[in-house]
Amino acid sequence: MVFSSIIFLWIFLPLVFVINLFMAGRLSNIFLLLASLLFYTWGEPQLVVLMMVSILVNWLAGKLIGKYDTYKKWILVGAVAVDLSLLGYYKYAGFLVEAVNALAGRALIPVPDIRLPIGISFFTFQAISYVVDVYRGETQAQDRLVNTALYISFFPQLIAGPIVRYHDINLQLENRRITWEKVAAGFRRFVYGLSKKVLISNVMGACTDQIYALEMGNITGAMAWLAAACYMFQIYYDFSGYSDMAIGLGKMFGFDFTENFNYPYISHSVREFWRRWHISLSTWFREYVYIPLGGNRKGRRRTYVNLLIVFFLTGLWHGAGWNYILWGLYHGFFLVVERMWDSRNAVVGQTGAGESDTGKFAAGKFDSDQRVTGISGKKAGRFHLPGIFSFIYTLLVVNFGWIFFRTGSKTALSLIVRMLMPWRYRMSALSIWEYADYKTIFILVCAVCGMGWFQNLISERKKEAWRFSLPEVLWCAVMLVLCIASIASDTYNPFIYFQF
Repeated sequence: MVFSSIIFLWIFLPLVFVINLFMAGRLSNIFLLLASLLFYTWGEPQLVVLMMVSILVNWLAGKLIGKYDTYKKWILVGAVAVDLSLLGYYKYAGFLVEAVNALAGRALIPVPDIRLPIGISFFTFQAISYVVDVYRGETQAQDRLVNTALYISFFPQLIAGPIVRYHDINLQLENRRITWEKVAAGFRRFVYGLSKKVLISNVMGACTDQIYALEMGNITGAMAWLAAACYMFQIYYDFSGYSDMAIGLGKMFGFDFTENFNYPYISHSVREFWRRWHISLSTWFREYVYIPLGGNRKGRRRTYVNLLIVFFLTGLWHGAGWNYILWGLYHGFFLVVERMWDSRNAVVGQTGAGESDTGKFAAGKFDSDQRVTGISGKKAGRFHLPGIFSFIYTLLVVNFGWIFFRTGSKTALSLIVRMLMPWRYRMSALSIWEYADYKTIFILVCAVCGMGWFQNLISERKKEAWRFSLPEVLWCAVMLVLCIASIASDTYNPFIYFQF
């Protein structure tokens, strides 16, 4: 079941929301857990047992860690090993077998046909967050299995995040209040997220799919640029729209989830991009991988190695394929280059606090607002080039990276060559206007307008005046009607991050 489906919007969500209003405390947790299991079972009836096993293992591990301090390290290792083994088998077994067969030059091992459980990467990382937080003493072990199960399986963020760390939500599992003000804010956020997904991402995705389905010889430089731009906006509005819907749904049920996006496409460095893109994943890797590896506290070379390890794992987390690993290392490479550049400038006295800000970020010392934005001050995370050039550099790096992410290395290189030398690739049996119709161009302009430039120009006073005003209520109503009409009339409704 997806959020942008008629059955969710017209049946599941209204019923669960209304029934939950008449429940409180433990009864509400039990009901929401049952609703979440039903939500997951709707798409994965056979594999819901896998998630329940993960829940039970991690809940028991948390209890044992709290009880047996002497053996808590080994209990943690065992629980994480079980989590990663399940993730590894279901998500990476086929990929590893194919890699072994490729090295052997023959079909040495039959490739297993394993169905990937939806959202396994997300709920596995949340399960690991729980046992690690208990091990570190950042939170107490949860006595109630229902609460742990609800944390791991709660349907708004179960399938595509944001990844919620246990110490950010443990108190809300026991004490939360549903107010009409919070419900209104949540519904508003949900409508904006649904609009991003249905009205923008779907249109961008349809154009991208049509162009990338062509023979390479028929793709001109202009078509390659169009497809790259559309996919860049498709994946952003798809995933940020889903995150908005998840955060909005959480509010409707009394939960406050952390932000997951902060206008990443206006970044001035790849480092800043990753502090604005998929913030919950970046934060998870920072707290549970980068810092334990030593962060930037063991010298520059070790810092660079740690970054490459983290982004290798980031790419692998996204999917079992060489294109995802390449994409992760590609971003890791540019982060290392930017660190080297900033360190060099710091040595010659051209920067003030570049390495200091980096250290603060790695050590997790930002306050709550800075964690959301991922930057400290106006210049934190910026590659030290003149403003417009650093923006163009970052956007091109990110855009080319998405091509590798979407198509794989060989196809990506062919497309990038066409983009960089469009005058050599002008001939095609097809016209670009077969894909860039008026609707696509209009939505593409809307996508550009939603990148963050205009939003940052609007004062906070004007934003507050717009919030819940009559014009905004009417705007949201129109957007909701358009979304429902589009869902009812169009069968193209993919969610990119479901596969991760």
